[in-house]
Amino acid sequence: MSADVKTTAKTTSPITFTPSALEHLKSLRAELGVGDDHFLRVGVRGGGCSGFEYQLGFDLPEEDDKQYDIGGETVLMKSGHALYLLGMEVDWATGLDNRGFTFNNPNATDTCGCGSSFSA
Repeated sequence: MSADVKTTAKTTSPITFTPSALEHLKSLRAELGVGDDHFLRVGVRGGGCSGFEYQLGFDLPEEDDKQYDIGGETVLMKSGHALYLLGMEVDWATGLDNRGFTFNNPNATDTCGCGSSFSA
């Protein structure tokens, strides 16, 4: 992390990860060779079938990020995104018809069939 990047202290997270999601994230980190200076970013952006898309990926911290410790994984999130994600659970599905991260978001008023798009 560069010296000019300031982040807030780790606080109670507005989201949770299931044990299977955390296990898969750790496997992905190792498989992709993600460095210790990159952390998991969770957020939303405009787009998708229902208005918002979930963001999930490894990234460098930015000045206005909030940091959370979830199951030993440092998670980065913009404070404005917590409004849309408060109470959300991220899971890892391994079923025959669905494999990947799933987002159980109590704030979503409508979701897309793909599971990665929602409206609030």
